Amino acid sequence: MRTTTVTATALTLALAAAATAPATAASISGKPGTDGLWRMDGYGTVLSLDGDTLQEFQTTSVSCLKGDSARRTGPGTYATADGATLTVRPGPGGNRATLGYDTSVGHRSLRRIQELPADCTRPTPKDPRAAFDVFWRSFAENYPFFAAKGVDWQAMRDRYRPEVHADTTREELFGIFSDMVRPLYDAHVAVRDGDQVFAQVRPGTQPPGEALDTKVKKFIIERDLKNASYRQDFANGRITYADLAGRGAGQGYLRISGFGGYARDGAPYPVHLAELDKALDTILTTERTQRLKGLIIDLRINGGGSDALGIHIAERLTDKPYVAYAKRARNHPTDPDRHTRPEPIRVVPADGPRYTGPIAVLTSGTTVSAGETFTQALIDRPGGTVRVGQPTQGVFSDVMQRNLPNGMTAILPNEEFLNRSGRTYDGTGIPPHLTEPVFTKEEFAKKRDSAFDRAVSALRNDS
Repeated sequence: MRTTTVTATALTLALAAAATAPATAASISGKPGTDGLWRMDGYGTVLSLDGDTLQEFQTTSVSCLKGDSARRTGPGTYATADGATLTVRPGPGGNRATLGYDTSVGHRSLRRIQELPADCTRPTPKDPRAAFDVFWRSFAENYPFFAAKGVDWQAMRDRYRPEVHADTTREELFGIFSDMVRPLYDAHVAVRDGDQVFAQVRPGTQPPGEALDTKVKKFIIERDLKNASYRQDFANGRITYADLAGRGAGQGYLRISGFGGYARDGAPYPVHLAELDKALDTILTTERTQRLKGLIIDLRINGGGSDALGIHIAERLTDKPYVAYAKRARNHPTDPDRHTRPEPIRVVPADGPRYTGPIAVLTSGTTVSAGETFTQALIDRPGGTVRVGQPTQGVFSDVMQRNLPNGMTAILPNEEFLNRSGRTYDGTGIPPHLTEPVFTKEEFAKKRDSAFDRAVSALRNDS
C-alpha cells in the first residue's frame, strides 16, 4: 500500500489527531468565506469548517462517523497532526469550493450544505452487525472495480451477514471482513484492527519491504554499478544515482525506492520536497544533463508515497508541458459508472537544468501506487520513454480510511487514474514495452539482471 513508505495521500486527513466536538449547522450558518458545512463530491465525506477547526465526517447511506480533524494555520489552510497541509479555496457564489492536499495531486470538489446528515447527529450502534453494515456499505458505495475484479459484492453480503450476530467476536468479525475482500487481490484494500492487518497483493507478485529493498540495492551495487564512475545516495537512502561505465558509458542510473521517507519520521511534506530538490539539483546539473545519452530510472522495488513528489520529478525530465494523466473518483453510491469530472494533472517544465533525452523505466509487480502513477506520468513524456521489466502492481488511487463503529478500520480505493485514451491500468498494472524477468530466484542465483541489461541496450540503440 501507499503507506509502506510514507503516509498515504488520501489518509492524511484520516490519520490526523483526535477529533474535536462536531459543529452544528446552527453554530456555523451564515459565516463568510469557507466556514460552514460541505459535502465532498465522491469520497463519502462531509466537512465542517468552524473557525480554527476542520472536522471530517465519514458517511454512507446508513451511517455517519466522525473522522479526524485539522487545525487552521492561515486563510483557507489547515494542518493535520502528521504535518500535511490542506487548502480550501472558495468558488464563485460561495456555494462551491475545492480541497487540495500538498502531498497529493488534483483537487476535490465541495458543495455547501445547510445541515449535517441526520446520522451525524445521533450515536451509531457499535454491535457487530452495525459494523458489518458500515463495512459493506463503505465498499458498495465507493469501490470502483467490482466488475473488473469479477466480484459480486451483493452476494458477499448475502453470504456473510447471516454469520454475524450479537455474540460475534472481534476476531471472528475480522476474519469475515478479510474473507470478503480477499477475492479483490487489491493492494490498496486492507482491514485493520489495532496491530492486526489483512492486506494482499496481486497474485504472482510480492509486496515491497525494507528487507527486499536492502537485498536488491546491494545486488545492484555489486552487479550493475560496480564500475560506475560516480555513485551517491540521497534523500535518506531512498534515491541512488550513478554514472554508468562499460557498456552503459554515457548513461545515468537513477533508483527510486519510494516517493517519500526522504527526511525524518513525522517531517511535513515541504521537508521531504526540499530533500528531493537537493538530490535533483546534485544529479541533474547542467553539465550532466547535456552529456547524458540516456537515463535508466529504476522503480522495480518502489513502495509508493506521494504522487506530488512523482510529478515534481517528472517536471525535471521535460522541456515541454504535457498531461501526465487525468484523475477522477467514483461519485454515486449505487452506480459505479458515475464519476467526478476527470481532472487533468499537468507536468510543467521546472526551472533550471532538465534532462530531456531518452529514458528507460524499469518496473515490476513490486512497483506500487505512487511508483505507478509516476510511471504513468512518463508515458506521454516528450523525449521518448521505454518501459522494461514486468507489469506494475495495478493500484493507483489515493486510499480512503473508513472508521467502523466498533473501532476497526476499512481501507479502500475510490479513484481512477486515466491515460489519454480514458483507460485505467488498475488491476493489470502498466505493461512494459520490453518484458524481462525481475529479481527472480534464477536471476539472483546466476547474478543476472536481465531488465537492467536490456535497458542499457535499448538506450544505446536509441542514442
